[in-house]
Amino acid sequence: MAINELTSRAVLLYDEWIKDADPRTEDWPLMSSPLPQILIIGAYIYFVTSLGPKLMENRKPFDLKQIMVVYNFSIVAFSIYMCYEFLMAGWATGYSFRCDIVDYTNSPKGLRMAWTCWLYYFSKFIELLDTVFFVLRKKNSQITFLHVYHHSIMPFTWWFGVKFAPGGLGTFHALLNSIVHVIMYSYYGLSAMGPAYQKYLWWKKHMTTIQLAQFILVTVHISQFFFMKDCSYQYPVFLYIICLYGCIFLLLFLNFWYHAYTKGQRLPKAVKNELNKNKEQ
Repeated sequence: MAINELTSRAVLLYDEWIKDADPRTEDWPLMSSPLPQILIIGAYIYFVTSLGPKLMENRKPFDLKQIMVVYNFSIVAFSIYMCYEFLMAGWATGYSFRCDIVDYTNSPKGLRMAWTCWLYYFSKFIELLDTVFFVLRKKNSQITFLHVYHHSIMPFTWWFGVKFAPGGLGTFHALLNSIVHVIMYSYYGLSAMGPAYQKYLWWKKHMTTIQLAQFILVTVHISQFFFMKDCSYQYPVFLYIICLYGCIFLLLFLNFWYHAYTKGQRLPKAVKNELNKNKEQ
């Protein structure tokens, strides 16, 4: 009885809560309920942390170089397109970078921003392949908590963003993230092309710096809201989540930076050897 009562209350609360959702996105793929994405994300976590490594344990790594090149440069092209759409839907055509509210109308610009938000949300599922490729190539050391957490939390939280607030100042981090992904996946694409292109990858260490700058800018931008007296953004709870997200990832990436580069755990071998020589002298 207690379980049935609890379930009934949960259903009633969900029905009451969902009444405030944006009707424009209701019939878009994956948007009718959060259940499909929960199942996808759950299956992803199970595969990359348990099932996948077990299946690959006694197998040779797959050679996915050509697939990786196509995949990474496809993400670059998609990210460039999303950057353009975010800019044209508001960030370069009227947004103030301060108190920008969600446009819930069926105007061309309002619908364009909502659809771009859905594209960004959908891109997070495509990017789950990053980890799947790690598993198939037996790069298990790269399947870190930071990596899996980042790839899991982004699509989950963005379902709510597209469902309730597809636009406004809460989308700045999506624009910024799309710009960063153009740089990141260009690096990954070049890296997948083989040793002949390694000379063009001298900027590897700066990748983490770029990501750190991203989270600082996201946190600073969203923090403006807390000092505005009369900003009428419709769902302030999302701004608190974005601010928390920015702070958490800033700390996680700082920790990664410290262990990867300050302590030298992921420096190139040539650099490590040079550092060791200097210590011995």
